[in-house]
Amino acid sequence: MRRAFLILFASCMVLAFFPAIGGEAFAKDGHAGESEIPNPCASLLAILDRPTVSDSACAAPLGHAVLELGYEHASVRGEGGGTAGNYPEAEARVGLPGSNEFKVLLPNYNSQRTPGGASSGFSATAVGFKHEIGYTSRWLGSVEALLTLPSGNYAYGSRGLGIALNGIAAYSLTDQIGLSLLAGLSSQTAPELAGGGRFTSFNTDIVATWQPLERLQFYGEVFGQTKTGPGQGAGYDFDGGVQYLVARRLEIDAEEGVRLSGGLGGFTHYTGAGAGLLF
Repeated sequence: MRRAFLILFASCMVLAFFPAIGGEAFAKDGHAGESEIPNPCASLLAILDRPTVSDSACAAPLGHAVLELGYEHASVRGEGGGTAGNYPEAEARVGLPGSNEFKVLLPNYNSQRTPGGASSGFSATAVGFKHEIGYTSRWLGSVEALLTLPSGNYAYGSRGLGIALNGIAAYSLTDQIGLSLLAGLSSQTAPELAGGGRFTSFNTDIVATWQPLERLQFYGEVFGQTKTGPGQGAGYDFDGGVQYLVARRLEIDAEEGVRLSGGLGGFTHYTGAGAGLLF
């Protein structure tokens, strides 16, 4: 397991160092290139992690905090179906010196109703650290580590400590169209209700964005895992949506997701909405 994480971390570093390969990288200490290459993380639409499953390659700006909130309503897979919802999907991010950020993913309240009964409770708390490596006129790269704490209730929490290591690379095809790739390895534990077993997964996420106006952005995303739980196989989903910048520091969004294959998320489709704020 340790060797696998070391290999994955090295791969993430290579992925995130694409900016250094693609051209002259921005010099964060104020040397060559600073006046020539605009900061790709100047807009709140670029900084926000939500509503995509993938995280942004941008770190929270130094001296600022980002708060993201949302709600999701899903149709549950399985015999007889059912519905599920979760909120507030709260994520708080703080910009640190050296193009770094610290984040906290607060517990979600989950509720589910199926023909077999109803359940509710809080998911686990997670903390993370992201380092934005650098950028060129086209590329932006970062690496991040996430820890899922043993927390939450028996039905939706994490029985043990979880860890994920990700590399994120973003590429601008044009001034309006962008692509982002996240690749990572995670080791997580299922909730106690599902047996609490540990499983390791390789995770990928590809996002395409189109920003026809300064305040408006559309996105589409395909994401998946090689394992969705102990003893389970791969799962892949698609989601897409729209983001609108109400003000320079306030964003609202709406999204729709659908299952492609496997049991990732346990839904057939879902609808969500939320907001992001920069302080």
